[in-house]
Amino acid sequence: MSVAKSEPLWQRRLKNIKTNVDTIRFATDHDLAQNQEWCEVIFKNGTRRRYLFHNYAEVYRTPGLYEKLFYERLRCSSPSRTVRLLEELVHDFELPMEGLRVLDVGAGNGMVGDELRVRRVRTIVGVDIIPEAKEATNRDRPGVYNEYFVTDLTDLPEHLEKRLREYNFNCLTTVAALGFGDIPPAAFIKALDLIETPGWVAFTIKEDFLHERDSSGFSKLIRYLNKNELMQVQAYRRYRHRYSMTGKPLYYVIMVARKLRDVPDQLFPDVLDLR
Repeated sequence: MSVAKSEPLWQRRLKNIKTNVDTIRFATDHDLAQNQEWCEVIFKNGTRRRYLFHNYAEVYRTPGLYEKLFYERLRCSSPSRTVRLLEELVHDFELPMEGLRVLDVGAGNGMVGDELRVRRVRTIVGVDIIPEAKEATNRDRPGVYNEYFVTDLTDLPEHLEKRLREYNFNCLTTVAALGFGDIPPAAFIKALDLIETPGWVAFTIKEDFLHERDSSGFSKLIRYLNKNELMQVQAYRRYRHRYSMTGKPLYYVIMVARKLRDVPDQLFPDVLDLR
């Protein structure tokens, strides 16, 4: 099923969110790094409050702010573009989207889950480390996920791992959450371990984190997974994730891959420092 090119899904959802956000004013300091950007929000009652973009817990607590900030003002496109590319590849393999059982890691307030659900994906489970993300999803996008768990994948409780494995996931999505410390390489590997073989993997990452000089560990990890034929990249697409608060395009890469083999735990201590 293809989604018609009309009003963006986030825009339709925003109409049903009761928000008090009136005006968003960006910081005047133009030398801020992406994870240091901030804005001042003026509410309809005249009160003002400053928000750091990457303080997601605070952003999620304010209904409609995430959509108005990242999508309306900064024109974020990652959830829709990632899911569209995944859909394209799944159809190339002559498989139905309805057959996907998706683990959405770094699920946030449900933007990716929403895109999957409108494409008739029946099984979607969200995972995030921030309780406010789950609360925002339940508030603004109820019913998108079959279940939503707040947990740290680097320290996954045994009972929760058992519950997740009962879903027999055959697809992993993680969008706009890698590289800034939100989801470290160790968490990504654990998520990958929860996916059946063969399975789909669709993720985005800022292109800076794919350079050999990258210190986050993701560049080395992705090269290792491909070199050792644990994962095979089917599509690699550079795109504009969003604009910075100064209007500069921020470029990310979408990768859609097939998980070919399980990742042997004993191989990684010699390859990566995952802590």
